Amino acid sequence: MEEQRIRTIVYVEDDLEMIDLVSLILNRRGFQVHGAHGGRNGLDLINRELPDLILLDLMMPGMDGWEVFQQVKANEKTRNIPVIVITAKAQDIDRVLGLHIAKVDDYICKPFRPQELVDAVEKVLQRISP
Repeated sequence: MEEQRIRTIVYVEDDLEMIDLVSLILNRRGFQVHGAHGGRNGLDLINRELPDLILLDLMMPGMDGWEVFQQVKANEKTRNIPVIVITAKAQDIDRVLGLHIAKVDDYICKPFRPQELVDAVEKVLQRISP
């Protein structure tokens, strides 16, 4: 039986309690979650870790989520890392912009159910599995 590699996730968020909550949910499912407080820290961590998946809040002071997303996609080392947006921006237009214009891999609105998060993460990671 082949040993499964632990998938790493970087969660870029300005709310430390959200980072703790998401880490708790996903760590229980065997993922390794690295939280980054704010956009600039997130970008540094993404470039250092080269995770399997990025979870990204949109509304953050300083560097917002879209700026982080654009820089990730502009960098050859990180452009193929899938991104799931987790945000309180729940309007349909934001979702359409995210999924169809920016081409994020999934879009989760806060508040969300833990299973909704797990399902989205597993679905996106399955799509990119070798």
